[in-house]
Amino acid sequence: MLQSVPPPQASASLSVPLLFVVGLVGGVLATLAMDRVMDRIDEGWTPPNIASGVLTEKHPDRAPERLASVVHYVAGMLSGPLFVWMLLAAEGVLGPGLLATALAGVAMYPLMVGFFALVVLPRSRGLPKQRIEAIRRAWAIEAAVYLVVLVPVVAIGASLL
Repeated sequence: MLQSVPPPQASASLSVPLLFVVGLVGGVLATLAMDRVMDRIDEGWTPPNIASGVLTEKHPDRAPERLASVVHYVAGMLSGPLFVWMLLAAEGVLGPGLLATALAGVAMYPLMVGFFALVVLPRSRGLPKQRIEAIRRAWAIEAAVYLVVLVPVVAIGASLL
């Protein structure tokens, strides 16, 4: 007598896709926190203007402000899922927990600062050296604030999934 075998069923968990959604939300919250710092420091809003200027081949002081805002918020939002990817990679090596979360945050910081300082900023033209140093410092502070918000939001989100 033939026994019927049930068809295979997919049992994929929604926790990983939801974690990427948490990363998006965390990215938005972290970008809004970064905005507060950008309002208070010299050259705070210059990094988005530099990105806009690089994209349009204009001096940062004459770069389209709307494009600067779009680049700023889209990059901030999408950096959240990038952090989630780094967190999942760290958890794959170390297992879930505080150490993996801290490692992902520590790895994300030089990625953020390095990408801006070594890829985007050098493509900007017409800035004096003293101003470039101030812009790098501003970005380093802003990236740190971003991660101070993003890392706990994602960690808490991950613990709830």
